[in-house]
Amino acid sequence: MLRVLDSAVLCGAFGREARELECEMARLYGRAEAVSSSSGTAALHLAVAAAGVGPGDEVVTTPISDFGTVAPVLAQGARVVFADVREDDGNLDPDAVEAAITPRTRAVIAVHLFGGAADTVRLREICDRHGVLLIEDCAQAWLGEDGEGRLLGTIGDIACFSLQQYKHITAGDGGLSITDDPALATRMRLFMDKGWDRAEGRIHRTMGLNYRMTELVAAVARVQLTRVAGVVARRRASARLLADAVAALPGVTVPRPYPGHAWWVVPLLVDDNTRWAAALEGLGVPALPGYLERPLYANPALSGYPPGLCPRAERLIDRTLLVLPWNEAYREDDVERIAQALGKVAAS
Repeated sequence: MLRVLDSAVLCGAFGREARELECEMARLYGRAEAVSSSSGTAALHLAVAAAGVGPGDEVVTTPISDFGTVAPVLAQGARVVFADVREDDGNLDPDAVEAAITPRTRAVIAVHLFGGAADTVRLREICDRHGVLLIEDCAQAWLGEDGEGRLLGTIGDIACFSLQQYKHITAGDGGLSITDDPALATRMRLFMDKGWDRAEGRIHRTMGLNYRMTELVAAVARVQLTRVAGVVARRRASARLLADAVAALPGVTVPRPYPGHAWWVVPLLVDDNTRWAAALEGLGVPALPGYLERPLYANPALSGYPPGLCPRAERLIDRTLLVLPWNEAYREDDVERIAQALGKVAAS
């Protein structure tokens, strides 16, 4: 922070911190290009715009995610097409995705929900066969891996990350988009800075917005980037302890607790998430029934989507999905206390 203040350059268009952060992010993921932006939602907007999504187009994605996953699609004048999810972990069902693709589809946004992997291998094959882009929303999945050890964020045409307050690492807010395609990177960089290629003077080549990351945010993010591997490792260790502790409990399941899970939170499957959440809160353990109050398509900001559109997603939200907040500071005694609380609720 002092280095930035001493430089007297706070705007990311003129300083070095944002560009250095981009280089470091690209190296971390082994991808050719990274583009910084002001938020995770902005990072997704860069990706959607670079994919050429516009009025009349469609983008297929999940109904279980933050609104930031769909807001960029709506901002481009396109239609969100919701595909149902796998009932055991809430990630996109590839069969449902393929059934949702039409000649108007331009992209699929796969969200790695809670730090667990969507089936990007199958989704990659589906997108390639239909000639559409695959965008990975890795906001909850920093350094996550799939069951085969593939790094999440390296399979899609573009992958997007968030530095918002409650993510694995944070600079308050901020976003990063990574790709191996230089044309996509150029389009994202232009869209991030009002369509302005500053190397050629004040000419706005394309439509763009001001999604620049400030130098102060970038400086904090650069330090955070050096810590993310340790953060994820500690979350994995404590989540594994919890998964082992509750493995024999009746009525509660930790879905897909494989080694590469990034554990943004700990999702559980139960018989009645409202009852479990209330009981755990009474024992001093925070818990969220359903993660969301409703599927994304049931929000007033969207219209024209009927109830029952994605029945597995609706059942998870309304009945079976329970989310425990998680972080890297949890010690063994914290995990033991949470496991004991889950045991008490299971026994009741």
